[in-house]
Amino acid sequence: MTYTALSPRGPRIALAISKDLFYWQRMGLANFALCHGIEFGDVDNKDASLFPIAIPNPSGQPEMAILHRPLFPGTRPEETACCSASREVDLDRESIWIFYCSMSLESHDPYRFGQFSSHHRLASPVSPWERLKIGGGTRPLLTRHGWMIIYHGVSELGETGKDGHRLCYTAGLMVLSSEQPSVIHCRLADPVLTPVLPEERHGAIANVVFPSGIDRRDDLGLPGRFDIYYGMGDTRIGVARLDVPDIVLPGGAADSPEARV
Repeated sequence: MTYTALSPRGPRIALAISKDLFYWQRMGLANFALCHGIEFGDVDNKDASLFPIAIPNPSGQPEMAILHRPLFPGTRPEETACCSASREVDLDRESIWIFYCSMSLESHDPYRFGQFSSHHRLASPVSPWERLKIGGGTRPLLTRHGWMIIYHGVSELGETGKDGHRLCYTAGLMVLSSEQPSVIHCRLADPVLTPVLPEERHGAIANVVFPSGIDRRDDLGLPGRFDIYYGMGDTRIGVARLDVPDIVLPGGAADSPEARV
């Protein structure tokens, strides 16, 4: 599993393994290779999830893969909220990334993680409801359409409170190709879950729905039905039911052509 570790330098992504889900062995911080001159390991990061099985890397070789969204200085929603609606998006620093890590079965230490490399920028903010930031949510889940991900987006509300800009956390959906998960097969333009209930609009942090867990309801004989567990106002846990249609129309950009939102 991945989890957030609070290091002296800030939050980082750490890894742990378990055979029974009760006892866990810490594997240390995730090790990211240099990409585009960026030291990803030196950047704050709290959004990461692993694919449950080996997937093809850009060269077609099966490897362990991770989705994550580094939080670079200057890209926090509180910092970008004051920018104009047509602000430019830094595609290297404001996107969800997919990284790959080779796992050698011949290794004397089969639980030793290597370096995450073969980087690929997966998606950046595109729609108005995710204008300020996008990031992780539920783990990738393989469906009949491909790898489905419920992710979060942040936008700015029209009205502001006494403490300045008010932010809104919303959930969106994208489906990655099952043959090449670095390719977006479908990305909905509109969110699938927004804060409307009192428990979502008021709490430790107002106007927040934050997707975290997902459960396919095969027990009901409905492979297209999913239960989504999410944070409500950073105070409670809610559950929403999602029915995925038999046909999902392809489409949805990784980023806007002008690299703006």
